[in-house]
Amino acid sequence: MSNSLIFDIKRYAINDGPGIRLTIFFKGCPLSCVWCHNPESISPQTQKMYSKQKCIGAQKCIEVCPNDALQLTPDGVITDWDKCAVCGKCAEVCPTKAIEISGEQMDINQLLKTIESESLFFDQSGGGVTFSGGEPLMHYKTLLELLEKCGQRHIHRVVDTSLFSRSEIVKQVAEKTELFLVDLKHMDDEKHKKYTGVSNQLILKNIQLLSDLGSDFWIRIPLIEGINADEENIKASAEFLSKLKWPSKLVNLLPYHDIGKNKHLKLGSTYDGEGMHEPSAELIERCIQIFKNNGIEAIVGG
Repeated sequence: MSNSLIFDIKRYAINDGPGIRLTIFFKGCPLSCVWCHNPESISPQTQKMYSKQKCIGAQKCIEVCPNDALQLTPDGVITDWDKCAVCGKCAEVCPTKAIEISGEQMDINQLLKTIESESLFFDQSGGGVTFSGGEPLMHYKTLLELLEKCGQRHIHRVVDTSLFSRSEIVKQVAEKTELFLVDLKHMDDEKHKKYTGVSNQLILKNIQLLSDLGSDFWIRIPLIEGINADEENIKASAEFLSKLKWPSKLVNLLPYHDIGKNKHLKLGSTYDGEGMHEPSAELIERCIQIFKNNGIEAIVGG
């Protein structure tokens, strides 16, 4: 039985597909988007997060650490990463949750039990389960098993993905999925590499593949003024998508916010938001109109 590293499970989700959904977030992503609002999802390893603002200096974490890796300083609790094994004992005893562990190994049975516990809400709302991340296709063995078992239980299945994966994996997943939520970051390959760390060629190829397979998908575009909300990129996106065959013909525009900034602080990493701005209402409306002119419905959120 396979298992995977999960960093969050969100109940009563209403923005990850139709109806009320359970969203399971796999940890690990081949992209490193500079604007990522879940930076803890990028690393495929368990991580420790620390919030100085929440810390009251109780020192219970220091007392339980088996490797003497923690020290209380004027700057809060400092971790010696050469000693820390990320065992999680410090997080277990922290009274204010100033220390958190991101990532838990869960097997198929654990995840299925969680999914089945929400089935009543699925039935009443036309919802189901959404597999997100990180990048769920990095965990394709676990993902395929879960999709198969959810299908046997007549649970609606959605996969939220960048499609940066081997095409044969995408094909296998498509056979067991009712709907894809596909992230489209930028049409310019060099800018895509600059802002995400990878080329967009495989992503565009796999979007075309989903169209050829007759799979249904929604396109999600993180709309960021200064990065990808310019007329040139939106027109290129709309023209590319207009040539595809896909039942929904729906684009979700996700306006930029810097919620990931605080999470970077917790991880001890750097958030570089230079040049990134929330798009104005006027800019969003222009983007919606460009997609409409190409026969595609674009909405904010979703």
